[in-house]
Amino acid sequence: MHAAGLQLLAFAASVSAHGYMTIPTSRTSLNAKAGQDTCPECTILEPVTAWPTLDSAQVGRSGPCGYNARVSVDYNQPGASWGTNTVATYKPGDTIDVQWCVDNNGDHGGMFTYRICQDQAIVDKLLTPGYLPTDAEKQAAENCFEAGILPCTDVSGQACDYSPDCTSGQACYRNDWFTCKGFQDTKCRGVDNAALNSCYTSIAGGYTVSKKVKIPNYVSNHTLLSFKWNSFQTPQIYLSCADIAIVGSGSTPNPATSSTVPAASTLTTKVATSTAVSCATPAASVAVTFNERVKTVVGQTIKIVGSIPELGNWDTGSAVALSASQYTDANPLWAGTISLAAAKAFEYKYIKVESSGSVTWESGDNRKYTVPTGCESKVAVTADWK
Repeated sequence: MHAAGLQLLAFAASVSAHGYMTIPTSRTSLNAKAGQDTCPECTILEPVTAWPTLDSAQVGRSGPCGYNARVSVDYNQPGASWGTNTVATYKPGDTIDVQWCVDNNGDHGGMFTYRICQDQAIVDKLLTPGYLPTDAEKQAAENCFEAGILPCTDVSGQACDYSPDCTSGQACYRNDWFTCKGFQDTKCRGVDNAALNSCYTSIAGGYTVSKKVKIPNYVSNHTLLSFKWNSFQTPQIYLSCADIAIVGSGSTPNPATSSTVPAASTLTTKVATSTAVSCATPAASVAVTFNERVKTVVGQTIKIVGSIPELGNWDTGSAVALSASQYTDANPLWAGTISLAAAKAFEYKYIKVESSGSVTWESGDNRKYTVPTGCESKVAVTADWK
């Protein structure tokens, strides 16, 4: 389809209604309850390539929290009715209910996900009253949220399906995101099969779409949970976010034993970072991206577990899931970004988790790593499965 046709399609779709996060209460939902957003389901990023790739589109002014062009509201900065206070408090490791609302007249099918960025310095740009993040800062935040998806597969017993509108080999063929039913079936409404007006939309009435996610091993007095829905039918993505807190500690992890945790070693890992130089203000925390190259099959997930709370204290049930969003046959990459304090030293290993929940540890000794100190706030650690 040529550009003019694409724009007409986007305009035609935008006159109907769509979807937004409701549990926890999103900034969009709060503004609608305050009477300031007459169409909370109309926070739309368009026209973009939303399918079959799910996370390649640049968010521009929409950012990870959304921009509603219908009412000219940017939800990436605190407003009079949202963003200055948290709406929910969780603990690391909690399994929580999440929900969004899809309009009866704008159920375009597709896939959706929830994400948490574990780099407080990036998130703070979206928490500062009176400050509107630049498009570059919004994109940096979106990149961080993409690295911090809360996989469907992290919740034991939850069915994690593949979209009926996607085929093996396409970028959308993944089950860490949640899928709506097939577009010719009941689409997103089919997830709950909820009654009309089980949630509020302004045009044709809404249906709830409910799932569960697991809060990561991360602590913040004020951060954001971001919701993202990629449409199958139209070139549109819907974004919203909720202000939350993650405090305290989760359930006590199982103690490490020789039967589950291999012995320590002096194994070295390749680290991509720049030469250390002196800084006026050294980075207090560093966003460490762990890149693991390993061949997997459908139903398998790669996670990282280690000797520190951020990596589950060797408890495989609290391990951090990596994303296969960049995985190809030529480069079978699983990746995830975790915010860690500068100079923190720890040991870790990668594990392979089956859909049944069974775990396979990589062979050999523990990997060792010390978070660098200095100017850099981002580094990458790359390795191959052993």
